[in-house]
Amino acid sequence: MKIRLILFLYFFLSQTFVFAQSILSGAVLDEKSKPLPGVNVYIKGSFDGGSSDSNGAFRFETSESGKQMLIFSMLGFESQELEVELSGSELKLPSLQLREEFNELNTVTISAGAMEASDEKKSVILRPLDIVTTPSANGDIIGAFQTLPGTSTVGNDGRLFVRGGDASEVGIYIDGLKVANSYGTTAANVPTRNRFNPNLFKGTFFSTGGYSAEYGQALSSALAMNTKDVAARSQGDLSVLSVGAGYSHTLASDKQSISLSGNILDLAPYQSLVKQNFEWERAPHGWDLELAAQSKLKKGGLLKVLARTEAGAMELWQAMPGIDGKGVLVNLKNSYSYAQTNWRKAYEQGWTLFAGASYSHNRDQVSYDSVAVDRRNDLSHFKFTAVKDFSGRLSAKSGAELFAHSYSEKLVRSELSRSFDDRESYLFTEWDWYLSRKFVLRGGLRGGYSSLAEKSWLDPRASLAYQVSENGTLSLAAGSFHQLPVDNFRVLNPNLQNSQAKHLILNYLLQAEGITFRAETFYKSYEDLVLFEGNPQSPSLLQNGGEGYAKGFDVFFRDRKSLKNTDYWITYSFVDSKRSYHQYVTQVQPDFAPKHNFSVVVKHFVSSLKSQIGASFSFNDGYAYTNPNLSGEMNSKTQAYQNLSLSWSYLPKPNLIIHGAVTNVLGADNIFGYTYTARPDEVGHYASLPIQQSAPRFIVLGVFLTLSKDKNANMLNNL
Repeated sequence: MKIRLILFLYFFLSQTFVFAQSILSGAVLDEKSKPLPGVNVYIKGSFDGGSSDSNGAFRFETSESGKQMLIFSMLGFESQELEVELSGSELKLPSLQLREEFNELNTVTISAGAMEASDEKKSVILRPLDIVTTPSANGDIIGAFQTLPGTSTVGNDGRLFVRGGDASEVGIYIDGLKVANSYGTTAANVPTRNRFNPNLFKGTFFSTGGYSAEYGQALSSALAMNTKDVAARSQGDLSVLSVGAGYSHTLASDKQSISLSGNILDLAPYQSLVKQNFEWERAPHGWDLELAAQSKLKKGGLLKVLARTEAGAMELWQAMPGIDGKGVLVNLKNSYSYAQTNWRKAYEQGWTLFAGASYSHNRDQVSYDSVAVDRRNDLSHFKFTAVKDFSGRLSAKSGAELFAHSYSEKLVRSELSRSFDDRESYLFTEWDWYLSRKFVLRGGLRGGYSSLAEKSWLDPRASLAYQVSENGTLSLAAGSFHQLPVDNFRVLNPNLQNSQAKHLILNYLLQAEGITFRAETFYKSYEDLVLFEGNPQSPSLLQNGGEGYAKGFDVFFRDRKSLKNTDYWITYSFVDSKRSYHQYVTQVQPDFAPKHNFSVVVKHFVSSLKSQIGASFSFNDGYAYTNPNLSGEMNSKTQAYQNLSLSWSYLPKPNLIIHGAVTNVLGADNIFGYTYTARPDEVGHYASLPIQQSAPRFIVLGVFLTLSKDKNANMLNNL
């Protein structure tokens, strides 16, 4: 009897189990409705599931019942969930489509007008190490960027000129915050440098046009430099150069780091040994102190602080045409301070928040012959941004900014003064929409208001990119850009309004392992440029009304693969630029915009000598200038500019670097224009003097020693 009961229960329960089994079937497709094989299909929280076959079909059994969650997952695609009701029968599901998953590694990026320089980006153009080892740059950030497409070398200035635009048309940012007076103050025709050291930064974003709606008040370009995160190690760095010395010390832990550095500069000993074209009464000299700190916060996020203060001076005689003797004595003293702090944190649900504030203060005390002027410039910048990744296909960045800007000039001996104060507010938003891995659209809008000009404006911007081959991308960018006049014009006429530029850029970028090729063509129009009567030193009747254009193309090729231990890049830019601006009532070629610009940079490492040898060559077809002895404006051009520079870096010990560099090795007599007498002589001729480079060549020698526990670290760790 017991045996019969056991058999009965066995067959009954077996039938029950068979009855409780459910069968799920269906098909998985991609976004083009094509079968998608290899998709994992399973019930969440169980071991029941299967995979789609070559036709995208799947079929499996499960003993689960009731409401269950069905998961569809495959590498490279967004996982999807589908709720099903299991009742012990076969459930045939409708076809389901999986969407591609997009991220920085598998999606196309917009490259029109933009050049990234960061270890985190696929397109690495210039890293901090590239900047300090470019022979012609002498460690100057801007000097290195002058070897990139779209830029022009103006040897008697030193600032960054982009695609027919004046240097004032380039906005410079650190961690997204505007830096006022980022170049050291200098006398006329004495080239300046960027104030900040390349080893502060982990990467840069350099746009030659069509840049993001996040940035404004720049008609031509945006250069955004991002500071480093927490330092990897503690170390001290001592540098002794032919023009000065410096020391930097870094203390670091897993969560935070702080660096303090100081430098002194004095060119007097150097200039006593090397011939100079200028008559110096007192060579340039100065000092600086800099603090950089980073901290990872307990609840996530990163806090950064950067502070810098410096002072410098120079005194020289500026020769004047038609005047005997040394000329006019110019005495310049400058003091500068910059401080900023910023915070960034990523949250769940795809949110990333940023908040920052910065303050710049600049004071120039200039004595020109018998005239003494005291100029002060202060800029405060407050910024907040929010980034939201709605999905792998759609993300948005929005933000708000406030600028407090004050400027003043005072004639010291007469106590006459003039000044202005302005409050500028901005709102911006920018959306990226990935239609596929190969196609992305970006749309942006930036609005601004100036309390001094009592004017508001709106700048729409748009760009797109399409991947045309495995390594090739085609990009297009267009947009509107506004910029208020420079301070020394606004203080003369506070009613001056924005100038405007419109950009249109077409770009092709080819990237393969160790190879970058970039070709770009562009058109830029100008409206409401500042016009005045007289000369730039004493302008009058300032008003908006100038206009013009810049058009052309540039090519960039970099190869770190073909030649062993060799890295080189070649750049060519053609710029056709004309504008009516300043004292020019007709559209002329500006004196800062040569038509043809060419540069080559080569670096080769010789293992047996523990050395890197570098060479760079720059060329342009000369600078336009006005000769009053001829009719018309900008009626003449200087001879072609050329500069061959060489460098050598030697690593005798792991913690010791010896470096030397020479600019203009061939001693080319580069002329940047001519200054003329205000009035002609008795025969109607205007006398002139050439505007020359400050010296036939510049030589720098340096020894860099790093102090650390393992004695193997060197300054390359900072780059």
